[in-house]
Amino acid sequence: MDNNNLYKKCYAFAIRIVKAHQHLSTEKREYTLSKQLLRSGTSIGANVAEANGGISVADFSSKISLAYKESLETKYWLSLLKDTGYLGATIAESMIVDADELSKILFSILKSTRISPKDGAK
Repeated sequence: MDNNNLYKKCYAFAIRIVKAHQHLSTEKREYTLSKQLLRSGTSIGANVAEANGGISVADFSSKISLAYKESLETKYWLSLLKDTGYLGATIAESMIVDADELSKILFSILKSTRISPKDGAK
């Protein structure tokens, strides 16, 4: 998968995250968890965008590593919001599947740069 397709997937996911945040804050009046979701969910694509402008393989890998970690955090917030009843199971599961797909793609990119996720964030 080229980085342009990854960027598009991340951007589309970020739009879903923004809409979920809007729903949570206006309809459910939930502000704290939804803010965490907004931050981590939109950060995935922002880090991919930065990675695309990386000046070295190490710089690229570092930003992809950050995006990977943000995708894992986003799955956590989505699960928590689902299990506490703030998000319906269907929408939450759909978004978790999308976040999981991004996580797998990002991890695959990390493996191909031969820098482990733990080392890539230095």
